[in-house]
Order: sequence, then C-alpha cells, then structure tokens
Amino acid sequence: MHIEFRHLRTIKAIHDAGGLARAADLLNMTQSALSHQVKGLEDQAGVELFVRRSKPLKLSAAGLKMLSAAEDILPRVAALEEEFTGLVKGRLGRLHIAIECHACFDWLFPVLEQFRKAWADVDVDIRPGLAFDALPALRREEVDLVISSDPEDLPGITFLPLFDYEPVFVASATHRLATQDYVTAPDFRDETLITYPVDRNRLDVFTQLLTPAKVEPRAIRQVELTAVILLLVASGRGVSVLPDWVLRDVRYHSDYVTKPITKGGLTRRLYAAVRAEDAAKPFMAHVLRLARTEPVKLQRG
Repeated sequence: MHIEFRHLRTIKAIHDAGGLARAADLLNMTQSALSHQVKGLEDQAGVELFVRRSKPLKLSAAGLKMLSAAEDILPRVAALEEEFTGLVKGRLGRLHIAIECHACFDWLFPVLEQFRKAWADVDVDIRPGLAFDALPALRREEVDLVISSDPEDLPGITFLPLFDYEPVFVASATHRLATQDYVTAPDFRDETLITYPVDRNRLDVFTQLLTPAKVEPRAIRQVELTAVILLLVASGRGVSVLPDWVLRDVRYHSDYVTKPITKGGLTRRLYAAVRAEDAAKPFMAHVLRLARTEPVKLQRG
C-alpha cells in the first residue's frame, strides 16, 4: 500500500467537510476526481474507508485509523515546511559559537542580548573553544562561528575582522612599576603573573611579549574570573595583562594602574571565523555587525 500526503489531506478534508462536494471545493478539485482518488486508495488498502450510506459521510473503522495518522503527520509536515521556508528566507538557523578568547564573554553577552531581540528563532549556544579544537569543529559543522585572534589559511573557512584591541598591563597603584610610563618583557621577571587558565599560546602576554623575549615570570597563577584577577592585583598578589575592554572601569579606579605593553603599546585584532557559505546569511551578517560595534562601547567606557 502506497500512501501519499495528498491521500491524508483527502481523508481529513472529507471528514472535516462531511461530504465529497464540499471536500472537493476545499481541495480545489472536482468531485469526480476526488471520488476517483478515494476509490483508488480503497483499492490499495483493500477495505472501505467510508460508510457511504450515512449522511453526512462518515469514516469507517479503517478510515478513522487513517484520519488519526493524518492528524498526526500533516501538522508535523506543515511545521517542517515552515521551518525550511524560514531557513531559505534566512529567518531561522543555528548560531553555535566557540570562543578562543577567555575574556570575550565580557562583550559577547551584550552582543547576543541585542541579537536575540531581532532573531528570536535562531538557536544560539556558546561553547568555550578553549576546551576543544574549535576550528576543526567549525569545519565539521559542530559550531558555526569561532572567535579567534589567530587567523589561519583553511579551505572553506573565512576569517572576518571584528575589532582591534590593546592588551594592557594592570597592577596595584602601590606596585613598584606604577610610576613607569610603560612595561617591557624584563619587568615581568620578578613578578607573579596572574592569567586565565589557558595555554600560553593563547595568551597575548606570552605570544606577543614574553616568549619572543625569552623571559619567564617568577611565578604564574591561573584564575578563572576577571573580577578575581583584579581583586588579587589590587591586593598586591601579582600583576596581569588583560584586554582593554575588560579594563574600561579599572582605569579610573584609584586602586589600580594600567600601562601600555612596550613604548608603542600592543595592538591585536579579533576575528570571526565562519564557513564561507554561511558568511552571507542575514542573521550571521547581523551578529557580526553587532560584534564590531558593541565591544567598542566597552573599550570607550
């Protein structure tokens, strides 16, 4: 027996209309064509689907079973069609984000708060990219966007610039380096450096300053939360290097000093890595636009 969606729609239309004539109007077909379709379906099933001597026309026991199937399947098919239409038009989609930048949560949450107001039907999730290899996951379509400061030449992956930021030295206002105009790599030799709990190759202070200069801090202390890092710095337990958007308020707090890294300062750029075919999706373009503007507000305080 071969049942098609049109057969299910026919059964439901006849049941709802109570007769062939009205059902034919609902289905935009002639009554003769509808009768022929029902007869063909009954021949396939080997049973009658209607009690024809009743008025209005009633379903037989077998017909009721098919009606039950129609009432279960047709709404699900309609919902699927609507979802596919939304995908084609760019209203629906998935935005699973991996972050290779521990401090990025500070600006990402305001971005996503703005984004959800415009794209409520897009499924948004965040996966810390520090816990797995984010870019291969992007190629495998396990995530849809990776925030990274280290662009790579990968087939099918596009790195789109978001914004520039400055890694900034922060210490207690009473620290021995507080009076310097800027800090250099040798200044860290006698210091406890407080960092996020990530590999050195993902920390600007190492990749851009200490490792090239072959300088090792006296000690390294890893702390999960930015607020705790600043608390330890203010109490003289160590120094840190943090992105400027994190330090927007600290710069005006008398317990801290902030200094450029090297005389000219350091400038880094964050990128959004996406699959090339996803870059033009309307919701992706919108979240990238927000990611270029919201962090600047934090940098400016």
